[in-house]
Amino acid sequence: MDPILTAPNKALLATLIDQDIAHIRRVMEPSLLGDLGGAILPAPYWRKRLHTLLDAEHLTHAQLCAVDGLLLKLDQFEPADLLPEWKTMPPGAHDSRAAPTQRVS
Repeated sequence: MDPILTAPNKALLATLIDQDIAHIRRVMEPSLLGDLGGAILPAPYWRKRLHTLLDAEHLTHAQLCAVDGLLLKLDQFEPADLLPEWKTMPPGAHDSRAAPTQRVS
């Protein structure tokens, strides 16, 4: 009897995720740099691909770190006006704001 194909086992899934991360690592930056016409594939495309990986079940710590590093690299390619305010603040600027006070009853 032929085996029934089911969802890949965890080892195979981890390998596929590793391969996808490696592929994104190789091609993301060159595609963002593009040519004289601009980016070949824009930052939102890569952000969606990376978030899809984050949604995968059972990512290893190394895979999470790799995806996080790629997201940080991607932030360098997006215009500042598209980033949330907290990402465009200079380092330490959030420390100078007064902490909200809470009334304890």
